[in-house]
Parts: sequence; structure tokens; C-alpha cells
Amino acid sequence: MTEADVVITDYLLAGESILFAWLLSRLPSIESDVRDPFVVFFLATGVGSLAGGTVHGFFLSGSSLVGVALWRAALLSIGVAALCGWVIGARLLFGRRTARAIRLVATVESIVYAIVIVGLNDSFWVAVANYLPPTVFLMVALAVGYRATREPGTAIGMVGFASTMLAAAIQQLRVAVHPLYFNHNALYHAIQAAALFMIFRSARALVQSCEEAVL
Repeated sequence: MTEADVVITDYLLAGESILFAWLLSRLPSIESDVRDPFVVFFLATGVGSLAGGTVHGFFLSGSSLVGVALWRAALLSIGVAALCGWVIGARLLFGRRTARAIRLVATVESIVYAIVIVGLNDSFWVAVANYLPPTVFLMVALAVGYRATREPGTAIGMVGFASTMLAAAIQQLRVAVHPLYFNHNALYHAIQAAALFMIFRSARALVQSCEEAVL
């Protein structure tokens, strides 16, 4: 196994994400426009982490077709998570008609992203560049929501998504605790794990508040 630190942290991240997806899916929700995209967001993050960890552990040379397929699957999963960010942010900020229009545009953009990953460039920075705009958009949506409600869960979500941006910056700058035992990718995963917990807390609060608003 190569890069054991990256594999272990990636697999832990996958387990955390899938657990959060399951917990959110069990929440009752008459208005599922917020809950379901969050469930898909965590599922996509889990699948991406599982595939990415497998690549780092067993297919790092890049010469295997299986490794290439797994790597691209990881990047495509990040694209799905990015799409969920657009969908959730649009639903929080706008009415249903505008939110549907944004979802349509974001879906088209996600298809273009997938074509780039599969056919042109499967570098990780492409996934980061695609993920940042919906992250900022969702942070703006949460900021607007927090200003209106002063709901602590919304503020926690803002910090969580800001932490994902910090994690991406650390990964791209290759900041490591130790170059061999805990490299920049492992640190990226550790920060992501904390960020995902905060995002989960926020998602649960948002789903419950939407439920109360309907009732």
C-alpha cells in the first residue's frame, strides 16, 4: 500500500460522509428540496473519498486503467457534490421557479465539467476550480439566512464550507504535517472531516427548520 496516511484518512472521510447521508435521509421532511440534495452531497463526497483513497493506496502510478477510472470517478463525484451546492444555495435564496432555473444551468455546467474530466484534463485542480464557485454561492445563501434568522446552525454551515475552501488551499499549496507520515493530502482530509461535521450540523438544522416552517 502506498501513502497509507492518505488512504486511511480518505476511507475515514468516506465513512463519515456516508453516515451523515444516512442520518439525514432518516429525517422526516415534507419539503425535501433541502434534505435530498444534502443527502446526495454527502453520498457523492463519500464515493469520491472511497475512490480517491483506493487510487492513492493501490493505483498511484497512474498506469492502470482501473486506477484511471477510479480517479475520474472521484473527480466526477466532486462534481456531483458541487452541483448539490448550487441546488441547495438556490433553494435557500430564491423561490422554486428561480431555483429550478439555476439547477438547470448548474446541471449543464456539470455535464461540461464531466466531459472535461473524462476527455480533456483530469487534474485535481480542475475539480477544485469547479467546486469553489458553488461553495461561495452556498456560503452567501447561508449568510443571508443567518442574517434573517440568527440560527446558529446556519453560522456553523458557513464555517464548515469556509473550512472546505481552506482545506483545498492547503492541498494545492502542499502544506503537510510530515512529508511521509501525514502529507498534504492527509491534512486536507483531516480538515475536510471537521468541515463535513459542521456542514452536517447545519444541514440537519436547515431540514428541521424547513419542516417546522411547513407545519
